[in-house]
Order: sequence, then structure tokens, then C-alpha cells
Amino acid sequence: MKRYLLIILSCISFLHPNVIYRVPIDGTIDLGLPPFIERAIEEAENNNAKAIIFDINTFGGRVDAATQIKDAILGSEILTIAFINRRAISAGALISLSCEKIYMTGGGLIGAATAVDMSGKKGSEKVISFMREEMASTAESRGRSKEIARGMVDEELSFTHLLFDGDSVEVNDIEGRKDGKLISLTTEQALKYHIADGTAESMELLLDSLGYSSVDLIESSENWSEAVVRFLTNPVVASLLTTFGFLGILFELQSPGWGIPGFVGLTCLFLSLSASYIAKLATVSDMIIIFAGMALLLLEVLVIPGFGVIGVGGIGFIIYGLYLLLLPEVPVGDEIINQAMDGFLIGIVGAIIGLYLLAKIMIKTKFWEQLTAPNVQDKDDGYTNTFGWESLVGKNGVADSDLHPSGWVKVSDQRVFVVSEGEFIEKGTQVQVLSVDGNRIVVRELIKE
Repeated sequence: MKRYLLIILSCISFLHPNVIYRVPIDGTIDLGLPPFIERAIEEAENNNAKAIIFDINTFGGRVDAATQIKDAILGSEILTIAFINRRAISAGALISLSCEKIYMTGGGLIGAATAVDMSGKKGSEKVISFMREEMASTAESRGRSKEIARGMVDEELSFTHLLFDGDSVEVNDIEGRKDGKLISLTTEQALKYHIADGTAESMELLLDSLGYSSVDLIESSENWSEAVVRFLTNPVVASLLTTFGFLGILFELQSPGWGIPGFVGLTCLFLSLSASYIAKLATVSDMIIIFAGMALLLLEVLVIPGFGVIGVGGIGFIIYGLYLLLLPEVPVGDEIINQAMDGFLIGIVGAIIGLYLLAKIMIKTKFWEQLTAPNVQDKDDGYTNTFGWESLVGKNGVADSDLHPSGWVKVSDQRVFVVSEGEFIEKGTQVQVLSVDGNRIVVRELIKE
């Protein structure tokens, strides 16, 4: 009998393990953070954890990232606890309010959640209205004061009394209750007005107060892929990827065939797109627009001779799609749209300037001389107006790359850089050398009779 009882208790222990997950939320809240939070919540649910404790210490960050985290927490099937370890400002306040329980350290702070742009200016009414009601609805879902939550976002609101459990309570110790002031609550005020549920000075003391002193605490941390996504979605890195992406493509358009610059450019754009899609900054429609542009560009470079409407259209699609990636899903004002446009223009201008400087540097290298004019004359050999290719006139060869109209041809066991009479010639086509003028070799497709 005892044996069966032990088996049953073991099964119950397995189904309901005595574990709690600690998930840190510190530093800037960016778009790379939500995938980590979502994975941690899913893992805790799969392991039937008793609770998830979010260890929060942040001055805030992106509103769209915070709303993704808030949605994930509200959708969790297990107990969620916010441990405000000193401060939960702006986006951190929204995340904290989404948890079922809030505990704060002494001298902690929560609030000041108005939406601002990168220059620190207050957002438009559209943005403020969204954030104000997002905070209010989140607080309401957890039985907290909507008035205080709204006052954390909009300084134009004011009140003198709050309603708690049917009783009206006069508020005279919150500076933000006045018109023109944002609400930020100290630990003591948060407890008094039922925003926080308790205090604790450390994680160990918090576990003791919750009755979880004997549980196993599992520390969640970012895996390598999530760290890569956070790195790639960093504004500086994202701008560099866009710049080098354009650099590679623009440089490839100036070169015959398809080579290293085009590969590097597409790789940079692919990394940027992948990270943006994982971080939910890129929608499916954004991806379709960008991939359509890439397809048109590849069609122009690899199939259609010259560079015309198809290529210009491809670049236009890519530019528009990449611009859309800079706009978050949450409502934004004109200032955010202008910032996105400014940042994108900086990326494009940087790519063009970089292309120009790279070209100026490249043409001075020996590699470039060998690439564009092999067998160039040596100063010690004296100067002549010939490169010794006159003997190739009239001979037949095979295109070693597509000619757009320039490219490489193999003739008489030599690989030379040539130009056609203007027409596009595919790789592998038989050609005939028409004329040689210095380092300029003109060929024509050999028509079989």
C-alpha cells in the first residue's frame, strides 16, 4: 500500500513541481525582449511552475515592445508577480501593472509612463490616448485603479478622490493628482492606493513572504538566438545593416554578373528582415513588399540586359518596405513618422556616400587593376598604346559571365574583360572578337549558320 502511495505522490510531484521562474527585465525595453519573455512564460507553463517572478528595474523603452510583453503576461495561465527592484518607469510600469501581484523594494518607484519621442518631447494626442487607455485597461484587468494608471500617462488629468471597495478615499499626497503633473508612486504610496501588494528587499525575502522559501528558483536568461535578435534590432546595428545592404546592392549594379558585393548586401538585408520579423516589427505585408523588390532586382541584374524600369521598381519596393519596418504597430504621431523618415534617409545617404568612397578607394588597389585591366603595363617596361590583345581580333570565344553589356570572356586560353556592342549576352554563349582598342575589347554574339 505504501508503495502505491509513494508512486501516486511522485506522480503528483511530477505534475505539479515545486518550482518558480525568475525572469529579469532590466535596462532598456526593446523589441528583442518580447521573444525572450514569451519563451520564459511558455517554459514555465509547460513545467507547471507555481509562479513567474519578473524582476523589474528599468527606465522604460519602446511602447510596442512593452505591449507585446503585457499581452503575453495577461495571457499566462500561472501566477505572475512583478518584483519592482528599485524602479518601473514608463514601459516598465505597463509591464508591472499586467502582473497579478506587485511587490516593491523600499525606496522603489512606479509610474511616469507618458509617451515621448527620441528627443524627449511628449507624443501626439493619438499616441497619448492609446497609452493612457492601455494603462487603464491593464490596471482594470488586475483590479487596480484606472485613474492612477491614466494619471501616469496624461498630466492633464486631475482628481481629488479615489474609490476603493465602494469607499471614497481623499487623495492629498500624490503630486501627480494635480493638473500638469504626471503620477509616480513611491513604494509607500503604491501600497496605500492598492497598486502594490507588498514589499521585499530581496528575492529571498520575497519568496519567504509568499510562502515559497522551499521552492526551487529557476533563473531564466536569454539564449544565443534571442541575444542575436536583440543585437540586430539595436537601432545602431539596424541602421548599419540597412546601409551596408544598400551599399552591396548599389555596388553590385555597377559590376558585371553577380558577386561578393551583392551577396553581402542581400545578407545584411536578410539579417535585418529576419530580426525585424522575429521581433514583430515586420509584418507579412512588409516582407512581401521587400521580397518582391528583391525579386525584381535579381530579375533585372541576372536576366534582363541593362538597367531599366524593372530595376528601378525593385529598388523602390525595397526602400518602401524597409521604411515600413521603422514604424511600430502601435499608433504613432507625426513626430515618430518624421523620425523614421529621417533615420531612413540617413541610411540611404550613408549608403550612397559609402559607395562613392568605396569606389574611390577600390580603383586605386592592385586588385581593382587586375580585375578591370589584367596584364596592365609595368612602368619599367616603358609605355605603348597596346596591351598585346590585337591578335585576338577575329577569334572566337565563350562568355564566362553574363555581359550587361560588359563581362568576362574566355578566348585563346585567356580570360579577358570585354564589352558587347550593346546587347545582352548570356554566359556560355559563343562570341567573336570584333576589335581591340587599348584595353577595350568589343565582341559580338556568334550566330551559328
